[in-house]
Amino acid sequence: MTSTPSQPVTADLLLQAYCAGVFPMAEHRNDPELFWVEPRMRGIFPLDEFHISRSLAKRLRQDDYTVTLNRDFGAVLDGCADRQETWISTEIRTLYTELNAMGFAHSLEVWMGDQLAGGVYGVCVGRAFCGESMFSTRRDGSKIALAWLVDLLSRCGFVLFDTQFLTPHLASLGAVEIPRDTYRAKLKQALQGEADIQSQPLAASGQDVVQRITQTS
Repeated sequence: MTSTPSQPVTADLLLQAYCAGVFPMAEHRNDPELFWVEPRMRGIFPLDEFHISRSLAKRLRQDDYTVTLNRDFGAVLDGCADRQETWISTEIRTLYTELNAMGFAHSLEVWMGDQLAGGVYGVCVGRAFCGESMFSTRRDGSKIALAWLVDLLSRCGFVLFDTQFLTPHLASLGAVEIPRDTYRAKLKQALQGEADIQSQPLAASGQDVVQRITQTS
């Protein structure tokens, strides 16, 4: 389900939209117009069912990368938009940069040396993390980012990780699709409490991420 905003989209209106279960997109990077989206089937990551394969576990344990939170939000947005077709327009970038400054939008970065190898960003409302987009410039960059993010969200008290849509990549990591009404119920429950993604430190190592996730999944 899609619709066109009836008023100019501001950061505050964007937060209200997330609390109502909808999010904005643009047709292309140069499109000045936005439209609201509420999928009939919604992608989510059950936080206790994230799937770590043997190869991903091995990759996570390697000590050749570092992970940061909100170190370079703009670079993560640009990395997510750096593809032939993107819905991340100038207006989208401006709005989410404002949400980041307000403390509602966050990015998690994976670095290999001084190169940004992958990342993910999204919006926090209540105890829900609404994932927006992710990218990789190195193999497994986005998988590493998602594993570290799931670990952090779990320890910070989040109960819902919204992926908006389900892709084969996300499904291979444990994401599932649920009907719109089921998503709305989960979102309503998540909005009844508060969680702070910065209330806990990032994991000390990839080994810790693997150990905690495999114990709960």
